[in-house]
Amino acid sequence: MTPSLAPPTQRQRLKAIIGGSTGNLVEWYDWYAYAAFTLYFAPHFFPSQDRTAQLLSAAGIFAVGFLMRPIGAWLMGVYADRHGRKSGLTLSVALMCAGSLLIAVTPGYETIGVAAPLLLVLARLMQGLSIGGEYGASATYLSEMAGKNRRGFFSSFQYVTLIAGQLVAICVLLVLQATLTEAQLDAWGWRIPFFIGGALAVIVFWLRRGLAETQSFAVAKAAGAPKSGFVELITNHPRETLTVMLLTAGGTIAFYAYSIYMQKFLVNTSGLSRETASQINAVTLFAFMLLQPVAGALSDRIGRKPLMIGFGVMGVLCTYPIFATLAVTKDPLIAGLLVMAGLIIVTGYTSINAVVKAELFPAHIRALGVALPYALANTLFGGTAEFVALWFKQADMEQAFYIYVTVMIAISLVVYVRMRDTREHSQIQED
Repeated sequence: MTPSLAPPTQRQRLKAIIGGSTGNLVEWYDWYAYAAFTLYFAPHFFPSQDRTAQLLSAAGIFAVGFLMRPIGAWLMGVYADRHGRKSGLTLSVALMCAGSLLIAVTPGYETIGVAAPLLLVLARLMQGLSIGGEYGASATYLSEMAGKNRRGFFSSFQYVTLIAGQLVAICVLLVLQATLTEAQLDAWGWRIPFFIGGALAVIVFWLRRGLAETQSFAVAKAAGAPKSGFVELITNHPRETLTVMLLTAGGTIAFYAYSIYMQKFLVNTSGLSRETASQINAVTLFAFMLLQPVAGALSDRIGRKPLMIGFGVMGVLCTYPIFATLAVTKDPLIAGLLVMAGLIIVTGYTSINAVVKAELFPAHIRALGVALPYALANTLFGGTAEFVALWFKQADMEQAFYIYVTVMIAISLVVYVRMRDTREHSQIQED
């Protein structure tokens, strides 16, 4: 007989969510620091006279990091299901720390030759392994600790901290741009954010060791539920697994297009300065971050499905016009408003995607079920978004990228329309 465990108090929920979110922020800061500083470190690892070629090489390694995300999602998803969400979160941040410090200390191509990009690849593989497990563990942890009536609101902080990690990386870039000369930033200043990330990850490692475990995990373990594993996932939950992949595809490519790739797009296509592009990215991401809890709370009142359908419809209608207009604008204010419009649309996905996925799976397989199909979709679509965009640009077919993003959002829209609203049909049983 399954024991009856008392649900956590509101104070305990808040403490756990704040603690888990802090670690999530540092994880994503480390991950996004690579993208934020690509314009500065790319020449050190990929000598070339063509800026697009350098960015393409760096973007290729960014995509390589995503290849490890499904492996990390599989290994650490199983680990978090079998040994606890807290254990999975602690392990993931340790790997992220190692990857960041490796990037910080790796010499450039002129010093060690081809070993430089190879070590960069190794560091991104470690970070990919880490972030693959981080998403499933943190999304599951926040959703399980949130409580039934505020699950959308509290779980939205998974993307608040994800965006905050990216925003902190951009802010570090802005501070360095303001305090260092261009020559200093190009020569050695770009290493500073990776040292910062490694140091913060060490602090978070100890913080996460003190987190409380979730009631859902404790109940599933006490009840002797089946062991989490790949065979269990695809045999008994194939529909849910495919649903997570397809609902993620359009959302992740739209998110990466408007956040990660946008900084390069504003410089490389719109012709804005690196400083102006960084400022636009910082301001729009900050506003985007603040929207997440608002939309998450809205989903607790009206359901998850209306928000996802809203993202799908507006994404299909507006993606091409937004990018086409951005490509020719030289006004920073207009550019910022267009980027913000795209991010507002994407909020319908980002604010609730964590809780939607968690609500699809029972506790014993939840971390793996959230992490693995999400990571696969991110590897195929999110991680390659920047690479595909730059490839189309180099081939003088940049508009094809706008069409590609639109088509992927349309595919996800079909899934949103057909699936049940997980708020009303949640597999998270605890209050």
